[in-house]
Order: sequence, then structure tokens, then C-alpha cells
Amino acid sequence: MSTDQQQVLFEKINDHVALVTLNRVAKRNAVNGAVTRGLAAAVERVEADPQLRVAILAASGDVFCAGADLAEMAAGRVDELSTPDGGFAGFVRAPRRKPWIAAVAGKAFGGGFELVLACDLCVAGGAAEFGLPEVKRGLMASAGGAFRIARALPRALAIELAIRGQTLSAGRALDLGLINAVAEGDVVEAAQQLADDIAQNAPLAVQHTLQLARLSADLQEETLWALTAEGLEQLLQSADAREGMAAFAEKRPPRWTGQ
Repeated sequence: MSTDQQQVLFEKINDHVALVTLNRVAKRNAVNGAVTRGLAAAVERVEADPQLRVAILAASGDVFCAGADLAEMAAGRVDELSTPDGGFAGFVRAPRRKPWIAAVAGKAFGGGFELVLACDLCVAGGAAEFGLPEVKRGLMASAGGAFRIARALPRALAIELAIRGQTLSAGRALDLGLINAVAEGDVVEAAQQLADDIAQNAPLAVQHTLQLARLSADLQEETLWALTAEGLEQLLQSADAREGMAAFAEKRPPRWTGQ
């Protein structure tokens, strides 16, 4: 087994849900070259597998991710912490059609929080914390955190979090709508329940809807209407749309093919 495989684990929980786990516990799951390559490979694998519909990003140990490995940066290996297509950790800018759910049991700071913000949904444990402490080190949240946090939270709160460098508890993050749920038990199991619910829906419809939701903050409404019409036209021509309507009429569960 290669170092990359050891530091990022990949598992198919069932036919439609993948679990990707950061596994560099001794270094608080800080991002190095192996983690970057492993995450980039995991994204490619999820995208390439027609059976997979949802992915969960989790972590071993008590810390979700401490961000970039500063020792790697000090050693001059900064370039290994990103990829041309995926950006930091091979993930934050990676093109992804399918939804990703962050399952955060512990601390997600700096680049670790930016991994969470790059996901579409988040389930956290009661002990989870979120923060962007880069300004305390003379840096900035340059892996999307500085602007994604402003899309996820009310403006004043987002700015305070980004420039004060303080942290949010799981409960506070839930109250602000930053995360979807605080799990009472195992955070991965809670994320899987959410993933399974999503995976029951038509994959193409989920992907088209997700694309619009992701673009909503970037595009004018006229453009979004055009993309909606384009997406609906494609869906109406799909086998899944015909199957969905037939299943409803016949009062049976649909059998999705993703086509």
C-alpha cells in the first residue's frame, strides 16, 4: 500500500455512497503532498464511477484537519499541497458534479475549514469547531475560505470570523446555518443517512440542481434562468425523468440509471 493510500482512505459504503477519510492522525490530518494526491485521486474516482452518487469527506482521529502542513511549507514543498485542477489539497477547486458531505467530528481550522466550505453539506459532531486563524500567522484564507465564508454566513459575522481569527462551535455553526446538523452519535453514520437520502433521488436531477445552487451567488438571475431551462430540457429527455413519472403513476419506487 502506498503512502498516498494510507493517508487518504477510500471506501464504498454501499453502491451509491463513497467514504473518503483523511488518515494522517499523527499530524492532525494536516495537508501534505500525499494527502493532496490522495484527495485528488478520490475526487476523480467518485466522478468516474457511474454508480456513485454522493461522497462523504471524513477524518480519522480527534481533529478533522489542521490545514496546510506548515513544516512542508517551510521545507519548500508548497507546490505539493495543491494541484492545477483541484487547488489546495487537490480538492477546493476540483470540478465535481456530485454532492460532497463533510463529516466533521473535531476541529477544522484553516485549510481544514476550507475543505469543509468546499463541500456542499456538513454534518458535525458536538465537539467540532470551525475557524480561519490565518490572520494570526500573517496569512490569509487563500484556499477559498475568505470569500466562501462570506457566502455561507451573514456578512458581518463572516468578516469577523475571517479577520478576528476566532472559532465557531458546532452548535453556533448550526444556528447560523453553516452546517446541516449536529450529530448526537457517530458523525459518519449521520452523514451517511443524509447521503442515502440524496442517493435515493434521480442522479442527473440532483447534479443539475446542485450545479444551479452552486452558481447562484456568482451569476445574474437572467443567466440562471437560461441554465435552468437548459437543464430542464436535458432532464426531460432523460430515461430517469421517464422512469420517475412512470414510477409515480405506478406507485412503485423508481429505478434510476443516471441516464
